[in-house]
Amino acid sequence: MSEAFVYDAVRSPRGRVRKGGGTLAEVPPYELFGQLLNGLEVRGCPPAAVDDLIVGVSTPVGEQGGDVGRAALLWAGWPDSVPGAVVSRLCCSGLDAVEAGAARVAAGFADLVVAGGVESMSRVPMLADRPGIAVDAGLGERTGFVTIGVSADVTAAEYGITRAELDAFAVRSHRKASAAVGSGSVVPVHKGGSVVLAADEGARADACVSAFAGLPTLFGADPSWERVARRLPGSAFPVGGLHTIATAPQLADGASALLLGNRRAEHLLGRAPVARIVGTAQTAVRSPLLTAPVSAARVALQRAGISARDLDVVEVNESFAVTPLALMRELGLDEARVNPSGGAVAVGHPLGATGGILLTQALDELRRRDGEHALVAIPAALGLGSAMVVRRMS
Repeated sequence: MSEAFVYDAVRSPRGRVRKGGGTLAEVPPYELFGQLLNGLEVRGCPPAAVDDLIVGVSTPVGEQGGDVGRAALLWAGWPDSVPGAVVSRLCCSGLDAVEAGAARVAAGFADLVVAGGVESMSRVPMLADRPGIAVDAGLGERTGFVTIGVSADVTAAEYGITRAELDAFAVRSHRKASAAVGSGSVVPVHKGGSVVLAADEGARADACVSAFAGLPTLFGADPSWERVARRLPGSAFPVGGLHTIATAPQLADGASALLLGNRRAEHLLGRAPVARIVGTAQTAVRSPLLTAPVSAARVALQRAGISARDLDVVEVNESFAVTPLALMRELGLDEARVNPSGGAVAVGHPLGATGGILLTQALDELRRRDGEHALVAIPAALGLGSAMVVRRMS
């Protein structure tokens, strides 16, 4: 028993976080994930056959604390016999939850596991947990911690990626997201008996380079950011900064859930899997911090026994525009295969949910293209990165 398969994958639409309350601000995280559990059930998942539920959450405090996975399945009316767990590796949490579930079914310790992620940034803001490494200046100096936005600028400078290239990529992300074809994997979010959101928010079909070029940079005006950047060995902060609000990931609420199983699950469900998970990796780097997805992708590809040339689809989180641009350069990827439905700079990044969302999108795109292999890669603060390779079942 050494194989892990994806039998189904669903996600919520991504709702933008806005001052005064976004579209999904009234939906608690346990309910947001619980609606996906109901969606899986409607699509043929028998709740009583599920051995475990693993949910990735970047900020597991407040309404996202106290085992939000267990709370979600109880809200959804699933059997009391189904347990639940939470994993947290910052922005990698959702993809790592899928990896954890895949490891269990591959080892034969479970036959059927639901895994994914949830993040309600409207209700539990980023840094609500006040992590010591971010709020304790002394610890930051001692460990060399650099905020991910500053490291994005440093990474772009080290790769020689210009402000104009970053702006142009963001425009393409918006246009691809605006033109994206709808998918049956998106479960509309309900509240009070009505649909409150059925599709991703944020994409602008009229996005243009000239408008983005006039925006101020996020970190260039404050000289204190240059002092922070000096914590990165051998790195220099680009004068004036490079990334703007248009080339940064937008804040969002969202959730993702995938039904994972081994070969025995095929008999439980009465249907064949849609994909096999063939390689995963978690890595960490020191400098520049946003290259962790590159190293994770290389390890995952090696474990899958394929090369970047074999990839039909690549979903890499747009944790600032530099991330996919750096990955494309390092792996020799053409953009036609990368983020074909746009990404986080257009439609948002609901932290712990994003890994599962990207994997769900990758499976949808493989089906559309009749492709075989997809790579998902995502960075996180503190130099973390995760990646996964899946092979579509014919």
